[in-house]
Amino acid sequence: MPSPSSPADPGFDVVVLGAGLNSLNLTIAFHQQYGMRATTVVRVPVAMNEHSVTTDLEVLGADASDEDMRDALLELAARRPTGRPALLLTNADSLIEFIDRFREELEEHYLLAQVDGRLLARLADKAEFAEICQELGIGTVPTVIVDFSRTHESDWNGADELPWTYPVVGKAANTAEYHHVQFPGKKKVFFLESAQQQQDLVRRLRESGFTGRFLFQELIEGDDTAERSITAYRSSRGKVTLLCAAQVLLGEHTPDALGRPAAMVTGDFPTLTAAAERFLDAVDYVGFANFDVKIDPRTGREAFFEINPRIGRNNYYVTATGESVARHVVEDRIHGRDLDQVVVTAPILYSILPVRLVLRYLRDPALHARIRRVARTSLRNPFRYGPEGLWMRAYSVVSGLNFVRKYRAVYPRPTDTGF
Repeated sequence: MPSPSSPADPGFDVVVLGAGLNSLNLTIAFHQQYGMRATTVVRVPVAMNEHSVTTDLEVLGADASDEDMRDALLELAARRPTGRPALLLTNADSLIEFIDRFREELEEHYLLAQVDGRLLARLADKAEFAEICQELGIGTVPTVIVDFSRTHESDWNGADELPWTYPVVGKAANTAEYHHVQFPGKKKVFFLESAQQQQDLVRRLRESGFTGRFLFQELIEGDDTAERSITAYRSSRGKVTLLCAAQVLLGEHTPDALGRPAAMVTGDFPTLTAAAERFLDAVDYVGFANFDVKIDPRTGREAFFEINPRIGRNNYYVTATGESVARHVVEDRIHGRDLDQVVVTAPILYSILPVRLVLRYLRDPALHARIRRVARTSLRNPFRYGPEGLWMRAYSVVSGLNFVRKYRAVYPRPTDTGF
């Protein structure tokens, strides 16, 4: 591995937009596979990116507009030797939309690996996603869609009773539309325990001026361990070259991060990876994708919740198995060829949490014992990536302690629902 002071030159550049673990896990993948330092473009720097050996930072400032970011990317391109290719990647929904907005200008200087705006809009809508799954015979969550653009129509269903017993789950169909709405008690995901709570939420959404679609879904019981994550890559020539699935062990539980996995174990999930491939082929997807799934512990039924049109914050769980996510996009976009398909099944424990904390939340004795075994030989934490320095190792300790305090406050013990 080349030292950080003299990184390797792979013959191409990588520019990543966005800060935090979203971008750090990507730059680690390129550093591990090619010995290179990427360039991370951020508005506001985050310490983990500032101290990483895997990237150099371009800081734009908190007030930088999208046009400022576009200009910075064009300036970076102008510094590059003529004919030298560069990948432009991101792992944040808002920046996926940014790249699509300026696609025509950016494609003159960068190789992109993401779908166009029309498909982005379709996939970003959880209701549209569910409809596609139903057409393909892929299991989804029973859902009632309330369209708040139709509140003044006589047949609007916002006041109708839901067809399930409580509790139920509520969430916006499109997070971009929901992002701009403010009202008391706003959350990313709502856990509604009565018809009164559900109707109160409908009232608050209506009064806030929300005009998008909101989903009310049957609650599939099961704690965090019933959740699955799938990461995939489909090339610009239409071949799915990467599939990797993992069982979530423990997710974050603060209101702004609810549902975000923090500890996962990879393994062999053939029905899930096959369904993901079928979905990506059906919509002619390009680039990295991440699926959220839950398994009904009562029936074993698989329910696909959504697709994220990006690689996903915790993508290091793939690279940590030994299958670098970086080489799939490099072979596709830099070298113009497809790898043979890789379906990752090797078990590794990915965790940004202390292992003792994770084990405390595992109620299944067999799973508890298996995770203890995997942790002894195959524990992977991106903050402990080998070439990183002492600062990052210290950060992993401090971050772990902070997580312990957070769980004590917001999710002190596992529940049957994960809420």
